[in-house]
Amino acid sequence: MIVELSWRARLWRNITATDDELAAARLPWSAVDPALVAFSWDEAEAGEVTAVIASMVPAGDGGWEDNYRFTTEVTALLAARYGRWACGWHWAVGEGGGGGVVTHWCCEAHSVGRPDVTAAKVVASLLEWRDWLEELAQRFAQLAPPAATAGEDRSWHLERAATRLVTVVMDRTGAECGWYGLCHTVLTWFLSSTGMGAPEARDAVEAAIGGRFTSWTAPPRTLIDAVGEDLATDLTGVRPYRER
Repeated sequence: MIVELSWRARLWRNITATDDELAAARLPWSAVDPALVAFSWDEAEAGEVTAVIASMVPAGDGGWEDNYRFTTEVTALLAARYGRWACGWHWAVGEGGGGGVVTHWCCEAHSVGRPDVTAAKVVASLLEWRDWLEELAQRFAQLAPPAATAGEDRSWHLERAATRLVTVVMDRTGAECGWYGLCHTVLTWFLSSTGMGAPEARDAVEAAIGGRFTSWTAPPRTLIDAVGEDLATDLTGVRPYRER
């Protein structure tokens, strides 16, 4: 059963306390891994959810506070129905969206409008975000070091994974404002998917990237390679071997 509209009042009272839980960048991989969180979608589901979201859109003369409240309420609504992974639905490309990958949504100022159009954007963004998570899961599985590898071999696999994932994020975000935040998250999720604890994964990624990536700047290949090598070396204690 879909979350009832009467739940909105209770939902808003709890928003402040659950802000951290509704931030996609702070989610552990276990909360977003498609293999762990099923998602069923069909025409009936789409119609029902779209109708509820359309009813939540603020009036046309609503200000930024109303629009922000709408986005936050929708995030909580989707997370309650589908799981916390859904809170990334509005992590959009560019400054307004926080440097994410979603393209169907921009920001409250440019995306909130007519109820039917706004609701359609939310649904399209949710599905786009889910597709991204499923793509990441496939890439993680392909790039994960084989269980038996160690030393230089494991270091090589980790370096390759890091450089490829950084490149994917850079391409998908256009290296626009704040893109490196998603890069941090994706690399942390990847390491978590290999069995590393989330705090250790975050620390390793932060040590490798630091402030080396900046907004509106696509890093050169040499820098991407350096980040990958530093991450792999820090985690394994040895530099990756070089293919001949």
